[in-house]
Amino acid sequence: MARDHLLVIDQGTTSTRVIIYDLKLKTKGIGQEEVPLSYPRPGWVEHDPAAIVASVGSQVTTALLNARVRAEQIAAIGITNQRETTVVWDRQTGESIAPAIVWQDRRTADICDRLRDQQTWISEATGLVIDPYFSATKIAWLLENVNGARARAEAGKLAAGTVDTLLIHHLTGGEHLTDVTNASRTLLMDLATDQWSDDLLKAFAIPRSLLPEIRPSAGDFGKTRGLDYLPDGIPVTGVAGDQQASLIGQGCVQAGQAKCTFGTGAFLLAHTGGRVVPSTHGLLATRAATAAGEPAQFALEGSVFIAGAAVQWFRDGLKVIRSASEIGDLALAGDPDTEVVFVPAFTGLGSPHWQPAARGTVFGLTRDTTLADIARAALEGVAYQVANLIEAVEEDLSTQLPELKVDGGMSRSDPFLGFQADVLGRPVVRGPETEATALGAALLAGLGAGVWPDRAAALSLLASGGKTFEPTRDAAWRSRALARWRRAVETTRGHYRGGA
Repeated sequence: MARDHLLVIDQGTTSTRVIIYDLKLKTKGIGQEEVPLSYPRPGWVEHDPAAIVASVGSQVTTALLNARVRAEQIAAIGITNQRETTVVWDRQTGESIAPAIVWQDRRTADICDRLRDQQTWISEATGLVIDPYFSATKIAWLLENVNGARARAEAGKLAAGTVDTLLIHHLTGGEHLTDVTNASRTLLMDLATDQWSDDLLKAFAIPRSLLPEIRPSAGDFGKTRGLDYLPDGIPVTGVAGDQQASLIGQGCVQAGQAKCTFGTGAFLLAHTGGRVVPSTHGLLATRAATAAGEPAQFALEGSVFIAGAAVQWFRDGLKVIRSASEIGDLALAGDPDTEVVFVPAFTGLGSPHWQPAARGTVFGLTRDTTLADIARAALEGVAYQVANLIEAVEEDLSTQLPELKVDGGMSRSDPFLGFQADVLGRPVVRGPETEATALGAALLAGLGAGVWPDRAAALSLLASGGKTFEPTRDAAWRSRALARWRRAVETTRGHYRGGA
């Protein structure tokens, strides 16, 4: 039977999706299941690792059925995942020692404060900032707070990893591996070497034996073994963190190309080629996905922690809407000239501010303010934050980005992308594939398995077209709107400076 399909596991913050592609990168079948988050304390965000693993098996079966494809037709498996979310498990049993700490979790702020005087050299080594967002402080917290964890770790009895590593372990029957893009988000990998740094491990008091081997994003990550939903022997050949997978899925593989993915958060990446660009404007230098044997590639990244999560808050917290898609119509009913400003910092402010203590804040309420006005302001708040990131990228690169490519759930909303173009003052391009993350993982898996002759052949399969949103507001409007936004952000930062 011909092995003429690719299987991608897209494990995100709120759901697990499995997509079957043919070798022309056309979607043939999908399975998707929500994976619940828990919030045991203010600022804490957790996943059940067992639920993540279970969701993969059920959705592989669903996707294969929907695609009418047999498992024996799968040439290779790709994985893309929520980054920074961290799990520690027992090497022998595979059972996690505690819930997974999600990237949005802020419990490690005190650990970050203890290391603040080492910020300069840590940033130079990793391209990152010291923040609860990243994996190192999450591992450190688990070792400090789970009874017996440190002793077990030092004895070599525990393994730690991000979600890709957890899934590789599950799929292959025990391989302990990660890819370079996920490793670059831990605060433990040296960007200059693509290896774990002894100095960083010492700073965070993390035993090296806990960590997986780092490999290129397209290459050998083992083969399936011991699963009840896939046969043994299917190679796992593509792995990348969700944002780096989206970057390649959008075809952004050259310096100066940029994309933003609107998922639970919003993540802007600008490709910088083979050059690490240290940011002086609160951005992050990070690894871009590459195949085995290719030279290292890099990107500048800005992170907005709350994007689609603001929509979920309207649905699940306020219970104002029944489905996420309804927020667009609700927002359109709001006053377009309202001066309500919503800073959606539910889990702190990310790039370029990096203030974990900040919380969501609404300005400009009057007796005339409606829920529609607040919904509109929530969507606009996401767009304003992305505008801040674009400004920071252009300052660091000393050049203007000609356009912004977008994907993810919120990119399906024409009104939102129209407002984003107005705020940016340049075109916003939504491609024909609004889920570029999984597409990028499929491309990497195919490259790793050798189903195409080279990267150029694979990239030629990415669909062209889509829709471009041009700015309709003038520069004077843009200047006033951004000034109002900056005042709101600075007031929020001032209120929460020094702690919540």
